[in-house]
Amino acid sequence: MAKFKSEDLIKELKEDVQRLQAAADHLKNTEKSKLVFVENDGKWSVVQCLEHLNEFGRFYLPAIEKAITVKTGEKNAWFNSGFLGDYFTKSMKPKNVFDIKNKMKTMKRFTFPNSLNVDTVMKEYIDQKIRLQHLLDTANDRDLNSIRIPITLTKMIKLKLGDIFRFLIAHEQRHMIQARNTLKSTGVATDKFPVILQVVQQ
Repeated sequence: MAKFKSEDLIKELKEDVQRLQAAADHLKNTEKSKLVFVENDGKWSVVQCLEHLNEFGRFYLPAIEKAITVKTGEKNAWFNSGFLGDYFTKSMKPKNVFDIKNKMKTMKRFTFPNSLNVDTVMKEYIDQKIRLQHLLDTANDRDLNSIRIPITLTKMIKLKLGDIFRFLIAHEQRHMIQARNTLKSTGVATDKFPVILQVVQQ
């Protein structure tokens, strides 16, 4: 399994979140009609992509906050990814900054109509990124191996805190690329869209 120096992993994840924040700021300044555009049936608009991510945040952010509120044990200098956590992360993480090749079916509870309020969705998304940054700051003083967080599929499976962060941010990157590509399909130039992936991890 993958092994990371804990401080380096947190630093890298914080930089990933900063890129997502920059992408959100870019979208915030985009014409609203472009953010609700749907290319064809079965595709999502930009705002649907963001609300999908918001729903994941509504589950994971409180769960992480609850788990790391009380410091238990000493900080571990190294994080060893678990089998499932590493698998889920690598399956989710985009392989490049241009497209999503490994398509996945989304559960109905995580799909939303295209009648969402753009401002409300955007504000929640940006607020969640600020919240995620604070959690990463707190986690820098925690053992990323011993704290466990349940996943959305079932509370019977819990992943290491380090893997939850890796998976959650990989999921964000995946759908932000989807949102960028959807925006491009409306005719909006995306050459100035912030880089979402700095380095492709294998």
